[in-house]
Amino acid sequence: MTTERLSNPNLNPAMLRQAFGSFATGVTVVTACDADGRLVGLTANSFSAVSLNPALVLWCISLTTPSFAVFRDCRHYAINVLSADQEDISNRFANPSPDKFAGIDWTPGASGVPMLDGCIANFECRNAHQYPGGDHLILVGQVESYRVEMDAPLLFFGSRYAGLQP
Repeated sequence: MTTERLSNPNLNPAMLRQAFGSFATGVTVVTACDADGRLVGLTANSFSAVSLNPALVLWCISLTTPSFAVFRDCRHYAINVLSADQEDISNRFANPSPDKFAGIDWTPGASGVPMLDGCIANFECRNAHQYPGGDHLILVGQVESYRVEMDAPLLFFGSRYAGLQP
């Protein structure tokens, strides 16, 4: 399969990034286990519900992310929606670290993937579909289980964390 990339030289990457950042998003940490059982995770704000029946969600991962192959190849992963008081967890999983899970409370899902404690929602997903998306891979997960604790979400807007105003 050949993928053709069309680019517009008139698009300024810095300005385009700023424009993309004008859309407020929630913040998630996506977690999985590699083939040897080693835990991996990364911060992602490219999360969206797709369908209720079947229950599908999607998120995107950069092709250059160090854990890219793990997420591409794993059978299951968890999407952990962070609460407003979990900015430190977002930062931890957004940066390189030898053990991102050190000192983090989590419980294994039915498939063994880490479900982070204290999140406003956790979705345990089967890695159902994948689609090329430029410099990212779009992963669609079929939700096999979830838990929810409604609370204030951690938001990202304009390249920084934000909160909801009452």
